[in-house]
Amino acid sequence: MLYLTHYRVAGHREWGVVADGMISPLSGAYSSTGELIQNGQADWLAARDATPVHAVGDVDLLSPVTTPCRVLCQGANYRQHAIESGMDPDNREFNLFFDKTDASVTGPDTPVVRPAHVRLLDFEIELALVIKKAITRPVTITDANLHDYLFAITIANDLSARDVQLPQGQFLKGKSYRGFCPIGPFLGVLDEDTVPLIDDLDLRLDVNGVTRQRDNTANMLYRPAETLTELSTFCNLSPGDVVLTGTPHGCTATSPPAIVRRLATALLPERKMWSAFIRRNLDKPYLAPGDTISASIRNSSGSIDLGVQNTTITTSQEV
Repeated sequence: MLYLTHYRVAGHREWGVVADGMISPLSGAYSSTGELIQNGQADWLAARDATPVHAVGDVDLLSPVTTPCRVLCQGANYRQHAIESGMDPDNREFNLFFDKTDASVTGPDTPVVRPAHVRLLDFEIELALVIKKAITRPVTITDANLHDYLFAITIANDLSARDVQLPQGQFLKGKSYRGFCPIGPFLGVLDEDTVPLIDDLDLRLDVNGVTRQRDNTANMLYRPAETLTELSTFCNLSPGDVVLTGTPHGCTATSPPAIVRRLATALLPERKMWSAFIRRNLDKPYLAPGDTISASIRNSSGSIDLGVQNTTITTSQEV
């Protein structure tokens, strides 16, 4: 698989091909991921065979998904995460979609500020799909033609302020604070032969060296071709847009059984119910300033390795 990265060196933004920890720069200047996808193929194929110039550790890695862009997301798309969210994975009636603002997009190693009013900051490692071609009408996408629509895969972390998202019912707001979507470090460029490999990728997220999430894309409930087909029925997509395909189990936030939620709703005013939820969750290991998140996606054979995100949560500030 060919890997592309976006980085800053000596004050300049560049794109390059990554191999064995080294970067071979592209000769062209591409202002966006979309422009790179549409115009850069000859450039990255030439760079693949060129002499490397930079070590990955010597540059400032940027998000390989540039803004402006659409950031679409799936919810509860892994079997065990659906269960911990209070859902029956064998009785799902629909694919759950929401979005994040692109203000949330940031680099794979860029520190993320936890807003001062957020106390329940959670992590969500996700496989991200980078769109290859414009979709402006309903299309049927299958495993056989997925490579025509899907340019690359990368790592995303759908950081979420649970004390905003859940009590207010505001997925967009709770997941869209600036920096709440680290992406990268590498784009794994797909072709007809490598697309099937995305069905067997290991996702792992550690916090301060302790593994908190670990699963495999084989456990997705709605797979990429099916998801993109449904998105095409109601949403336009452009080259360089990104779709986050859901997170595995292991998030800090969990949902009580449906019967407990119904009883709580019946017995308590909604505001009191959510106030009680926040109080009960304050002792759980949500992210705090000083915490470091490590996130990786690869397969067991090593033929796909999307690198490692290293995100530090920094001191809170007023927003």
